[in-house]
Amino acid sequence: MKRPIVSENEPITLVGGAPVDAGLLAEGLSLAPKTVAADGGAKTLFDHGHRPLAVIGDLDSLAPDLQAQVPTGRLHRIAEQDSTDFEKCLSRIEAPLVVGLGFLGGRIDHQMAVQSVLVRYAHQRCLLIGMQDLICVVPPQFALDLPVGTRVSLFPMAATKIASQGLHWPTDGVEFCPNGQIGTSNRCSGKLVLAPQNPSMLLILPRKFAQLVATALQRAPKWSVPR
Repeated sequence: MKRPIVSENEPITLVGGAPVDAGLLAEGLSLAPKTVAADGGAKTLFDHGHRPLAVIGDLDSLAPDLQAQVPTGRLHRIAEQDSTDFEKCLSRIEAPLVVGLGFLGGRIDHQMAVQSVLVRYAHQRCLLIGMQDLICVVPPQFALDLPVGTRVSLFPMAATKIASQGLHWPTDGVEFCPNGQIGTSNRCSGKLVLAPQNPSMLLILPRKFAQLVATALQRAPKWSVPR
């Protein structure tokens, strides 16, 4: 974990450069009213009348006139190109939860990079919300009360196993890996309880469960910070 730029006791909404409409922004802010922008995500916030606590990134996507609108001390240029703007932000925010908007949708390569960062920083509770779905890393123990029949997708970012209750197709004993067995398009059959072997499993659910997942993530145990 890098030295934090933003440290808050309340959840933070982090806005990236992929499309975010007014409804999605309002939904994110209802979960986490304070905001941080990842580079060009600042334009989305400015366009909707919001001023972020910080703008973090290499700033190659934020026009100079918009950079000039950022209050003194809130613009943080991190020039290195070994990490994405999402990683630059996630590694420098301390908060109970980061709600990410503007990271799903848009370019596929950007989305894949974001998912890679999610599992590398699994100790940082982070919920990404897109126009249709949400994604998070499954915590060590995770429970959700979802309606029976809800689509539940599990996607491994590395070799792992996951014990489960409340899935139509059980996962106990299954060896998952990204180039082998995956767990997409399962469905809920009762109270969902998940216990992954390691911090490599992504959970994908319909967007309408964002509030439920945000609350559950903050209550769930965290993964340890990598040594």
